[in-house]
Amino acid sequence: MPNKRRDGPLWASAMKIVVLDGYAANPGDLSWDKIASLGELTVYDRTPADEVAQRIAQADIVFTNKAPISKESMDAAPQLKWIGILATGYNIVDVQAAREKGIPVANVPGYSTDSVAQLVFAHLLEVCHHVGEHTRAVSEGEWVNSKDFVFWNYPLIELKGKTFGILGYGSIGKAVANIARAFGMKVIAHSRREFQDNEVECVSLEELLSRSDVLSLHCPLFEETKGIINAQNIAKMKDTAILINTARGPLINEQDVTDALNAGKLGYACIDVVNVEPMKGDNPLLKAKNCLFTPHIGWAPYEARVRLNEISYENLKSFLDGKPQNVVNGL
Repeated sequence: MPNKRRDGPLWASAMKIVVLDGYAANPGDLSWDKIASLGELTVYDRTPADEVAQRIAQADIVFTNKAPISKESMDAAPQLKWIGILATGYNIVDVQAAREKGIPVANVPGYSTDSVAQLVFAHLLEVCHHVGEHTRAVSEGEWVNSKDFVFWNYPLIELKGKTFGILGYGSIGKAVANIARAFGMKVIAHSRREFQDNEVECVSLEELLSRSDVLSLHCPLFEETKGIINAQNIAKMKDTAILINTARGPLINEQDVTDALNAGKLGYACIDVVNVEPMKGDNPLLKAKNCLFTPHIGWAPYEARVRLNEISYENLKSFLDGKPQNVVNGL
């Protein structure tokens, strides 16, 4: 059952606010009270796609994370005035249809920049040192029974002096670059727009692919970037390269990456996002060698979700005050 709040101020008492899928962003460790203060709030943990229209039919305000809002759903919600995305990406909303209906769509940019950058290096350092595997080995007695004072079950990698490549040099790409430089790595990047950075070399896509010891993806998902990591481009990379994707699943061709890993044409893949989420059991990456997974958690540390919650409230409050912010569909 949804959580209903009716403690908003009198001037907003008739405002019906619906959160379609609140559980992922707030599984219970945050409060909806600030948003609830703006109207009558109904929070659903999850909403299947075929129930969206019904649940927003009487809503003035809707928040969604991954529940899709189509033109048809908006047609069924004649009172709908504003849509808030509990995320940065907004492809789950038909923004053009919302624009035609005069409904602003607002997202939450920048809240998870540092969290995502941190996850990039959690993956990379796991490849370098295999802390999880060595913890298992020690716990199972391999150190106790070792003839030497030291052992390692995988090759160990030092990052200093290696080349860290970044595809997409926005805010997250820049945060990742700062950390890579702190490890003493040479940082190169490719972006749709040429940039000037005294610490980071701007290179072509071809050069990025061929030079990178580590390639981290931070570009938006557009038609031209969909499947950009495919067999043709993997062939241009070093066989030992480490691929990291914390951006969007469809940036990579999952079968091509699997084939490259299994053939030794790619060193490692570190994956936080996949084409279809939650991951399906037939995803080819599940059968790939040297593939590390996290279940789309780059954005999810508590501190990042606190920012997400706060900016979501500010987005709605600014709209109600006649000063909309973070609108992505030009209204």
